[in-house]
Amino acid sequence: MASSPEFVEYLCEQLEGLGSIRSRKMFGEYMIYCNDKPVLIICDDRAMVKMLPNLEALLKEHPIVPPYEGAKPHYVLDPDDRETLRQAVRLAEAVTPLPKKRRKT
Repeated sequence: MASSPEFVEYLCEQLEGLGSIRSRKMFGEYMIYCNDKPVLIICDDRAMVKMLPNLEALLKEHPIVPPYEGAKPHYVLDPDDRETLRQAVRLAEAVTPLPKKRRKT
């Protein structure tokens, strides 16, 4: 099941004020970027963040599932828990590098 644009818009609204927030549709699902860094993957209307060492203490009680078959497990975030969502994005953004520019061929 693909995620709804309304759910992605809601998440982006929850993250307003953290920097430049944007979403991008990818493979029928979405990625949310903070300051051009990919921080959240949205699959089946679930917000997920990569299992990073600096998120362990904050998200230790959260469910852990792969966003899609064959992917590494991610923490599942509660979109209505605005403070935890924002804290997770801040922490993930701090350690996530900017994506490398792809060369045109």
